[in-house]
Amino acid sequence: MKYFSHGKLLLSGEYMVLRGAEALAIPCSKGQSLKFTPNDSKILDWESWDHKNQLWFSASLNRSQFDILKTSDVKIADRLVQVLKAIRIQKNDFLSETGGKVDTQLEFDRNWGLGTSSTLISNLAQWSKTDPYSLLQNSFGGSGYDIACATSKYPLFYKKDIAGPHIENCKIDPPFKSHLYFIYLNQKKNSREAIIQFKKENINPHQIAQASALTRAMIKAKTLKAFEEILSEHEYFIGQILGIRPVKEKLFPDFQGAIKSLGAWGGDFVLATGDSNTPNYFKQKGFPVAIPYSQMIF
Repeated sequence: MKYFSHGKLLLSGEYMVLRGAEALAIPCSKGQSLKFTPNDSKILDWESWDHKNQLWFSASLNRSQFDILKTSDVKIADRLVQVLKAIRIQKNDFLSETGGKVDTQLEFDRNWGLGTSSTLISNLAQWSKTDPYSLLQNSFGGSGYDIACATSKYPLFYKKDIAGPHIENCKIDPPFKSHLYFIYLNQKKNSREAIIQFKKENINPHQIAQASALTRAMIKAKTLKAFEEILSEHEYFIGQILGIRPVKEKLFPDFQGAIKSLGAWGGDFVLATGDSNTPNYFKQKGFPVAIPYSQMIF
């Protein structure tokens, strides 16, 4: 039994998607796989391998109650058990009669924030035939856009309200895509903590509508200049709400193109516009990972 899920990036609507705004999300070309090999034991052995084929997590669990017998990381094991127990709530016969070995394999650097957790939940949901959105809410939390990306073949508009997630596939093929780069800032931010902090913000319906309008405007942009203007407007808009200086103003004031934060601000990747010299600019600033748009998206 083998399953695969794509990584994710949120191009617009970060934070505001938690309040019902429409966001633009893209599945990444790289993701994570999960393989289950059943056996007759009462144990579930687990090994997680990174993009360099190095073991980064292992655990052995009693399959009856998912008690931790041994592990390389108690905190990660506790979270894994939380997800497995959430599966049992939906499907009480999950792993009730067989043990086995689970191997997970990442294709991207797990520090990049492309969805180590969301791809795991998606794969577990595929394996157990359970609802991934419920698993997410009962473990890591969040809007669920990353779950939508995990099994999508296309970029998508994502919105969540009281009725649940609303997903609309869309095609993105900007004529200026050769000018777009994803820059890794190597400043990991805890998404769960960022979500908790944002929920304290007082957001009004006008701001939610403005965030949705910026999302739609982003995909309609026909020129690089128009796209850059939308990125800058979006960055300023979210910065004002969060009370945080935009990353370009803070770190790259001399950069000629536009820079937009992605995900939990100050975290993993930013989207930058430029030319063939752009990767070299960021490398000289101490940020050597610059991935062209066409290589990142699925």
